[in-house]
Amino acid sequence: MPGLFTIADEGFDVDGVVRAARAYLDGLHAGQRPAASAAIDGPEWRLWINAFLTFPSHGLLLEELTERQRSAALAVIAATLSAAGHGLVRDAMQLNGRLGELCAGYPDTLTEWKYWFTLFGTPSRDEPWGWQLMGHHLDVNCLILGRQIVLTPSFVGTEFDGEQLFADHIRAGVELMTSLAPAQRDAALLYPSIRSADLPPALSGAADGRTRAGAGQDNLILRYEGIAGDRLSPGQRELLVNLIRPYLAALPSGPMEARLEQVRRHLDDTHFAWIGGWGGSEPCYYKIHSPVLIVEYDNHSGIFLDNDEPEPYHVHTVVRTPNGNDYGKDLLRQHYARFH
Repeated sequence: MPGLFTIADEGFDVDGVVRAARAYLDGLHAGQRPAASAAIDGPEWRLWINAFLTFPSHGLLLEELTERQRSAALAVIAATLSAAGHGLVRDAMQLNGRLGELCAGYPDTLTEWKYWFTLFGTPSRDEPWGWQLMGHHLDVNCLILGRQIVLTPSFVGTEFDGEQLFADHIRAGVELMTSLAPAQRDAALLYPSIRSADLPPALSGAADGRTRAGAGQDNLILRYEGIAGDRLSPGQRELLVNLIRPYLAALPSGPMEARLEQVRRHLDDTHFAWIGGWGGSEPCYYKIHSPVLIVEYDNHSGIFLDNDEPEPYHVHTVVRTPNGNDYGKDLLRQHYARFH
């Protein structure tokens, strides 16, 4: 669908993040700088994964930086994200380290600092550039174009304390599901059980579970499922917007309001689907899918822990911008058409 995304002033503080990025680069020694950055149109953007690294690494590993250098890298992330978004990133990293303490023997992935940080392009107030943070249960891609940012694809999860870390995400989902009338719920509910024996094999894999839009799924053609927004009451539509808010909360205030306005413009065509129970304590999956947004929330079986079936404490969340604007690609296209 063309014409969904436009270059705009969304009020993002580009000066702050440019200063932070330049300070980070200035703090690296000559041997680190070639690996610290990639081209703005480089294929490294798409080389992210939420599990074990299965391709050559790129960027610099936070674990191998000095404390000062690591703080400078984190300052770039903090200058980009909202306070809530920065807190979520750091919580996910720390929970990964705590999982490693519970499951000794995985120093190659289960530590607080086992994350690769890459800058793309040259930090600038006018030209496009960005960054990527990648590792276990945490992958964030950020494209910055002037006072506008795109923060997808993003993957945030944990195998430990997920019901606390994502409390807002599940509470808002349960509120919407509970508000549905029986006929509406029948349309939204894809399967009443999330147990592997009750689902088709495509929705019960150990790696992706029910998630369709995770790592390796750029430009995915995903059909709409569930109940459409035009079948919801005004109050239910507001509950749907409230469910989307936690997934946009990592954006600073200006870009977040701009993204919510995009969402509201396409609310009639936004679909909501659910798998599993909706009492609030059962494992479940849900998906929000519109022309400008894909959100997935999924509870998983154990990878490092020993639960054979999905549990609320193991959570995967995915946020995507469909129709060509993941990694800000459509904004890049428009920028190059206008200025280059």
